This record gives sequence, structure tokens and C-alpha cells, in this order.
Amino acid sequence: MEHNFRCNCPFTSALDVVGDKWMLVIVKQMLIEGKETFKDFTESDEAIATNILSAKLKLLEEFGIIIKTQRPDNKKTNLYLLTDMGLALTPILVELAKWSDKHLREMHPSIVNGKSMKLLRTDKAAFASALEKKYREKLVAI
Repeated sequence: MEHNFRCNCPFTSALDVVGDKWMLVIVKQMLIEGKETFKDFTESDEAIATNILSAKLKLLEEFGIIIKTQRPDNKKTNLYLLTDMGLALTPILVELAKWSDKHLREMHPSIVNGKSMKLLRTDKAAFASALEKKYREKLVAI
């Protein structure tokens, strides 16, 4: 499918793909929360409407950020998995989390604040690497 980008700017082009309210949330849910089925996504705290979720999953697939496949033990259940392109968004998610921790915590004090946030604050590269490693290990197990 052909996609129209607003302009030739790499920043704007990236936002044309992942700058939507839901795109990075879905990637985050897959990477950090282990979501992989349509039902998993619908049961998340973010409460995305099913029609929007369907549209966003289709777009993520069209852009090559995720793939849709069947669960090996249940061919009726679709799995949504991050591709290498999708995993390449990990540093962006890490930077957004770090920015949020630093600049939004005062306004939103209930933002998660545990062991993983400590690692994020002290070594964001190690945090990102651990996320990717855990996800890749999951892929091997599927």
C-alpha cells in the first residue's frame, strides 16, 4: 500500500508513521507488557476502542513495524509481533519514558517508580538492551 507523507523531512515522516496517539502505545504494550493478541490489547489500561485498535494494528503491519501470524498451538488466534523495525523503536520509547519521569512526575506522581525506573534513570542503554533482549527471547520461544 502506498502511503502519503506530508513532506521530505525525516522527523515529520517518522511522525506520519508513529506520531499518532496510539501507535507507540501499542508498540510499548508489545515490548514492555507482552501484549500479543487482539484480546490482550483490548484488556489493557489504555482502553483503546476495538475499531481503532484494528486500524492501528493494520497500519503497523503495513509499515513493517509488526507482523501478524497465528499462534502455533491455536491457529484461530492471531499473534502480533514486533519486527526488527518495531524493535528499533525501543530507544524512542526509552527516551519518552525518561522524559516523562523527569518532567511529568510532579504533575503525575503515580507514574511507575520501581526497580526498572531506577535502571532507566541510571543506565538507559542497559534498560533498552534488557527490553530488547527479553522480547527477542520471547520470540524464540514462540
